[in-house]
Amino acid sequence: MNAVQMGVSPYIEIGRSEWAELGYSLDPALTESELDQIRGLGDFLDLDEVREVYLPLSRLLNIYAQSERQLHKQSTDYFGPRASKTPFVIGVAGSVAVGKSTVSRVLETLLSRWPDTPNVELITTDGFLYPNEVLEAKGLMQRKGFPESYDVKALMRFISDIKSGVSEVSAPVYDHLTYNIIPGAKQVVHNPDVLIVEGLNLLQPPQFDQELAISDFLDFGIYVDADYKNIEKWFISRFEKLWSSAFTDPKSYFHDLTKTMNQEQAIDRAQTTWREINLPNLKANILPTRNRATAVLQKGDNHRVESVLLRKV
Repeated sequence: MNAVQMGVSPYIEIGRSEWAELGYSLDPALTESELDQIRGLGDFLDLDEVREVYLPLSRLLNIYAQSERQLHKQSTDYFGPRASKTPFVIGVAGSVAVGKSTVSRVLETLLSRWPDTPNVELITTDGFLYPNEVLEAKGLMQRKGFPESYDVKALMRFISDIKSGVSEVSAPVYDHLTYNIIPGAKQVVHNPDVLIVEGLNLLQPPQFDQELAISDFLDFGIYVDADYKNIEKWFISRFEKLWSSAFTDPKSYFHDLTKTMNQEQAIDRAQTTWREINLPNLKANILPTRNRATAVLQKGDNHRVESVLLRKV
């Protein structure tokens, strides 16, 4: 019996069918072609999943954002105009290959369709990874994705500026093809209604001598959860698809593998990467932050969400 069933959890658990009922009266306003643009490599997503899972979630997030805006107005009326309105910040966390990017993109699209949150922007914390040359110098190349592989100070400045109401804030850009930061490239965020931040370690509490963590600046945290075995299966499946597509590009960081290994050998290497890097990172750093989320999306096979844990208000 888990903590939710025992009644000692901070969450209520809502099953798929009950959660889906919340979306039946809403209009997803998405087409198959839009889903093709949103869906990540190897991720399952169809209009039923959008209507039954992500449309109700987007409405809930919209309600939270409205409430935050109303609280700001009431505080301004009470204290006087001490601070400008700031974006409602949503964090989407979870393991490598669990589908965070797809969840983030579909929420970005749906939230922008609600009249109260038309301006929605999305960034990933990949842009705040140290460049490969820095990781190599620090001996961290084999720990890419672990907390210490990120420029946490730069990420903290970015999110702090966002929540301080700075009108333009820029973030570095990561290229998954070259597996590195693009020198000089910036993504500029212009004080949106909602900012979605996607990344592995977003929900961590302050570490060591830190006074603050990124999670302190989030208004709503989402953790995308799944069984280890399913995530490993999705990770290997995605690698197989990349092997015959992106990795064939000479610009790809992994292109040389296609010259020195056959596909079976490369898949063996991917399995080793999962066992020695991604799974240990998940167990040590990512999974322990799950209970800090406002909502947990519990996925079963084929990336379908089976239930939602929602923190009690």
